[in-house]
Amino acid sequence: MNKNQLKYDASEDFPDFKGHKSLLSKYLTKDMYKKLRDVTTPSGYTIDKAIQNGVDNADFHLGLLAGDEETYSVFSDLFDPVIEEYHNGFKKTDNHKTDLDPTKLTGPDELDSKYVISSRIRTGRNVKGYCLSPFVCRSERRRIEKTVVDALNSLGGEFKGKYYSLLTLSEKDQQQLIDDHFLFDRPVSRHFTSGGMARDFPDGRGIWHNDVKNFLVWINEEDHTRIISMEMGGNMKRVFTRFCTGLAEVEKHIKSKGTGFMWNEHLGFILTCPSNLGTGVRCSVHVKVPCLAKDSRFESICTSMRLQKRGTSGEFTESVGGVYDISNLDRLGSSEVQQVQCVIDGVQRIIEMEKKLEKGESIDDLIPK
Repeated sequence: MNKNQLKYDASEDFPDFKGHKSLLSKYLTKDMYKKLRDVTTPSGYTIDKAIQNGVDNADFHLGLLAGDEETYSVFSDLFDPVIEEYHNGFKKTDNHKTDLDPTKLTGPDELDSKYVISSRIRTGRNVKGYCLSPFVCRSERRRIEKTVVDALNSLGGEFKGKYYSLLTLSEKDQQQLIDDHFLFDRPVSRHFTSGGMARDFPDGRGIWHNDVKNFLVWINEEDHTRIISMEMGGNMKRVFTRFCTGLAEVEKHIKSKGTGFMWNEHLGFILTCPSNLGTGVRCSVHVKVPCLAKDSRFESICTSMRLQKRGTSGEFTESVGGVYDISNLDRLGSSEVQQVQCVIDGVQRIIEMEKKLEKGESIDDLIPK
């Protein structure tokens, strides 16, 4: 915190939100800012640091980032209404649901392989007792790296693998990680740079994957960890089972060192960006549906089933060959099982529509009312 700031009235510090469209600009009033400006979390995080991402970028939708676990409670006057609007009416009195039991999934073990190319589930996890990426210091980041790597290196069986530090990465290993599409590069997006999440790169960052390359962990990117289970084809049940088992094994080893993952009954798993609160889960399927892609209702069909449609390579990309990335819209207020089930059911229906369109038939009866 700039201590000179205390010499000035908070009204002189209030951001200029002209032209902004973010939830931050909608809910942060001058009176609220005056109340919160000189408040800090136990680690020293301020409201100015929390809103910098949104102040710098008029086109951002959210505009807020947490700097530690306590951000969401200390600055709840601002975060609560933003979370409620973003997460489909999730109120400050609501509690999140956590359910990582893959046996509760229903439907086919494998989605139609003629249409489904690959399946993937990822989430973020942050280790208790440390600041989050916008506010973490170098010593914390290195300690997080060591804690997580020690846990990962203790895994056996299908999870036995290897860690690659980005600080000491050889050219050979770097090329292999690029070929495998595992490598994350120096963060250059405005989200990372304005949010303070690109500092000190590549110090404390790295990538771990198991030997068969279907369970992957990024360390100290946007969150302390990003954990990914994936494989070619449409066996989402197997992907989710591996995801749940791997998560449990990693957390068991981290807990044996006296800590654990950030979580509370209200918000579920605590992540840096409020958009990922709850499960943090993005369950996605690459599905080939060139006929449905020509229907102007495709996007609204997905939204009505609580699904998000992206291009082949993710957000802000175009589809290649009619292949789309379909994932769950919801994170907070519904469980992991419910969100994965939503994708399984939704993709099944999307494939049914594609099959009808291939035959020149109407899909009106399959569109959710």
